Amino acid sequence: MTAPILLIVDYNLSRIDEVRHLRDHARERHGATVVLIRADPTAADHAIADEVIDLDPLRDDFAEMGEKLLGDRRERIRAGIVFSDNAVRSGAELLERLGVPVDSARLAEGAFSKYHYRLDEARVAGLLAAQRVMVPDFAEIASLDQLRDFARDHPEGFVVKPAAEGNNRGVVVVRPGDDLTAAFAEVLPYLEGGVICEELIPYRREFSFDGLGPLAFLTEKISARGRYPVEIAQVLPAGVDEHERATLERAGRQANWLVGQCDGPFHNEIKLSDDGLRAAVVEPNRRPAGMKIWSLARWVYGIDLHHRWVDTAFGTAADAGRLVPGCSAATVMLGVGDDRSFCPDDVPAGADPFADAVRATAERLGLGDGELTVTEFSWVSPLRRDLHAVPRDNADFAAQGCVVLRGDRADIRTVVHALREDWSLALDRALALPTPARKAR
Repeated sequence: MTAPILLIVDYNLSRIDEVRHLRDHARERHGATVVLIRADPTAADHAIADEVIDLDPLRDDFAEMGEKLLGDRRERIRAGIVFSDNAVRSGAELLERLGVPVDSARLAEGAFSKYHYRLDEARVAGLLAAQRVMVPDFAEIASLDQLRDFARDHPEGFVVKPAAEGNNRGVVVVRPGDDLTAAFAEVLPYLEGGVICEELIPYRREFSFDGLGPLAFLTEKISARGRYPVEIAQVLPAGVDEHERATLERAGRQANWLVGQCDGPFHNEIKLSDDGLRAAVVEPNRRPAGMKIWSLARWVYGIDLHHRWVDTAFGTAADAGRLVPGCSAATVMLGVGDDRSFCPDDVPAGADPFADAVRATAERLGLGDGELTVTEFSWVSPLRRDLHAVPRDNADFAAQGCVVLRGDRADIRTVVHALREDWSLALDRALALPTPARKAR
């Protein structure tokens, strides 16, 4: 075989449709064969790639082993994509060994380890302060006594979280008077991989600086308030003034420099002060954003960033020009109204609570036909799970849905809050309907 190879290094299973989308474009546009590297691959992995190599990117010798396993095809490997946080450093090292263009492996650790990123920030704290980018105080902890020491130094409150973990898992906000023993118990499962405490960032609004190479846009994040600051929605375009945009872009670019991003994807989470003049990076990521943000960008800006990522890897990406929004869109996380055991099979066949909720929201806001439309809906898991009415992380939701809003009769942020309320009511109505006996799962 002489077809060029696109090497995809790891991905999170929830993003399998995105890998399939990357594969299809690589085949159609570049005539490429797709090789996927992943630990403990399943039949689903073999279905989305021409070849799958079983190798864990967290292995110390990952890059060395990967080079050996791919040695006989080295000349055919023309492009590479690293598609997970776990592989951001080791995957870049492997591509460097293979002579494939990739962003810096040496600086990539900051895009995996929150602790490592704060160390990088601290080394250039003066530079960041001059750009009005706050560097939070932080400390790695391994015991309850160390957590208490940090709490003593930060009586106004702080955040305790895993040093390297996604989807808001294990993130706990500790307020004055909170039970420190209980907070430490919540991060105990992550202790082996590292746990850090961080000074509370005193800014309320949160955004992300997203994009690929020089192409960037701002996404507005809506989070729950309280002990568990989980993401409940992502909105495009972000509602910001020009000086706020400048502040966020400045902070986002500096995060990219620190973690070595140049040509590849990025998703940097940033908090913004009320006056819009100061910012703080919550965490950087050298991968596409989650929560369908790249899908939102496709609907809002008319650009397929997954296709562009493949083209960039092959060195054929054309100038994209300026991004101009044609509508607004949101990904909304959808929970349950009370603590309960839930499985999608609980919803009777034929019931469509999300469509019902979108219809109710459109009526409530006085929107006409076609102004608020459903673009995607999916259950978070097909399995039965115990869900909390107050979600503790993004796995604590029942579903997620994407909507597009056209026209100017409503604001997409108003839609998000109304839709979450209408979803709760619609789901309860659906669950109250009689349903035939189901097989135990």
